[in-house]
Amino acid sequence: MKEVMLTIILGGVFLLAFAQEGNPEGDRLKSAWGEQVNPENPLPEYPRPQMKRNEWRNLNGQWSYALTEKGSSFPTAFDGKILVPFPIESSLSGVQKRVGENQELWYQRTFTIPSSWKNKQVILNFGAVDWKADVWVNDIKVGMHKGGYTPFSFDVTPFLIKDGAQKLMVRVWDPTDKGFQPRGKQVEDPGGIWYTPVTGIWQTVWIEPVEKTYISHLKTIPNIDGENVTVLASVEGITSSDIVEVRVLENGNVKGIGRAAAREEVLVSLSGAKLWSPEFPFLYDMEVSVLREGKELDKVESYLGMRKISVARDANGIVRMQLNNKDYFQFGPLDQGWWPDGLYTAPSDEALLYDIKKTKDFGFNMIRKHVKVEPARWYYHCDREGILVWQDMPNGDSSPKWQMRNYFKGLELKRSAESEANFRREWKEIMDLTYSNPSVVVWVPFNEAWGQFKTPEIVEWTKNYDPSRLVNPASGGNHYDVGDILDMHNYPEPVMGLFDSKRVNVLGEYGGIGLAVEGHLWEQDRNWGYVQYKTSEEATDAYIKMAEKLKQLIPNGYSAAVYTQTTDVEMEVNGLMTYDRKIIKLIEERIRKVNKEVCNALNE
Repeated sequence: MKEVMLTIILGGVFLLAFAQEGNPEGDRLKSAWGEQVNPENPLPEYPRPQMKRNEWRNLNGQWSYALTEKGSSFPTAFDGKILVPFPIESSLSGVQKRVGENQELWYQRTFTIPSSWKNKQVILNFGAVDWKADVWVNDIKVGMHKGGYTPFSFDVTPFLIKDGAQKLMVRVWDPTDKGFQPRGKQVEDPGGIWYTPVTGIWQTVWIEPVEKTYISHLKTIPNIDGENVTVLASVEGITSSDIVEVRVLENGNVKGIGRAAAREEVLVSLSGAKLWSPEFPFLYDMEVSVLREGKELDKVESYLGMRKISVARDANGIVRMQLNNKDYFQFGPLDQGWWPDGLYTAPSDEALLYDIKKTKDFGFNMIRKHVKVEPARWYYHCDREGILVWQDMPNGDSSPKWQMRNYFKGLELKRSAESEANFRREWKEIMDLTYSNPSVVVWVPFNEAWGQFKTPEIVEWTKNYDPSRLVNPASGGNHYDVGDILDMHNYPEPVMGLFDSKRVNVLGEYGGIGLAVEGHLWEQDRNWGYVQYKTSEEATDAYIKMAEKLKQLIPNGYSAAVYTQTTDVEMEVNGLMTYDRKIIKLIEERIRKVNKEVCNALNE
């Protein structure tokens, strides 16, 4: 085992701890990044890399908070300070309190509008708030959002006062596992594979100035066969004569230009384009503008990667996943995306990037993002670093009986109309968040029967909404003859299980090699793994033995595999790294070598 050596320098000053008002709470694990968080400026990076504007103001930092009984009126006093955007249950929030279904969490702060924003519209943006958020500006309710994983915005211009401080208040309610909403692995009583609840603001909050006509969303679809890219810009405040212009650039040189009437797709030709892949993660710069009578009303900076994910039969008649029209074995870890000090929220952008870079160092070419959605910057880092992503829908509601080794013959979950409508809305928002990221190649609406319902209908709806990606209907069961992929789970060793001659066959989870490292444990005596070893050498030997067995199954039909997992998480000790990321538990050089052999299995 080897220590992960980290040096974090912020503005030339080595920050040893929080300021007095903002100390992390609790005595559990801290990551090296968490130990260096600056409470005056947490997560200062621009939070939306695919639609970037130069002018903006970050609202992260110290807010006031209060906990009240559900249904109460505005709090008459606040309980203290909370560090946004870390969830209240986390150490880095400075609070570390549970909320639950019978309480509501209130936030309050003030902000000012720069004088240079005069005569501009001011948009208030939230990266993510778990789960139901009501927002007031200057004591006027401006909107509400339900959904714990996706961004939302309000135009607050009409509610701003002319001069001085603007008052911002947010009320959050989150029933965790007492509700039907998507929640992933959050439960009120953590243990085993289930983790601490997360409530409230857990991604960056910011404001930005725009004109009355402005771009609110981009959807980019590459077409490597047709040598073009299609861009659909959602634009607010348009007139019938407005035009959207898209410029694609390489190293500052224009490679293609397209224009269309606002609300229409823009087609840009890109002949001889450089193709994006994990081995060559090339990204084109992109500028999108709204023009009215030749005048530029709004402009955002973006980027795109030219890549194609598809399926085809190989010479032996086996259906394979292809990347850019070539057979490509996808191999990566199950990535939970949890942090000991921030829970859902990585303590810094460097920490967010670290897990991705280390995954590539281990020799993987893919990550399965497991029943969680990350901030936009995580997908940006995947695009830049070059790693494929399978995106799960976080589970919610209850579950039908789980059948693993056969096509499903039982009764599916019958959700209420409200639960079903909420699932569809949140799943669409998650797909919208990552639609333009070249790294994201597979949608996974269900895992191990958790909250699974109307599988054929949901798969068809997902495929119709985004025909450019593959759909893995039900990772680990319950299996239906729909979608692009049949996904088996088996612990600890790889096995084939069912085989579908018409679809891609993958091993969606296996492994789970446990190794508890003293001094890096969430709980001393409640550690859990699918199989347990006492030394790094033993655990590495077991890993390589499983990888060699996986290699033998690839010619027989497997086209991808997912190893459990990237890091330890709370009581799970089956990570390649400890929960605090300070120890790489297996011998990196040995697993990198065998992982590369697995990734290249279809190229030999």
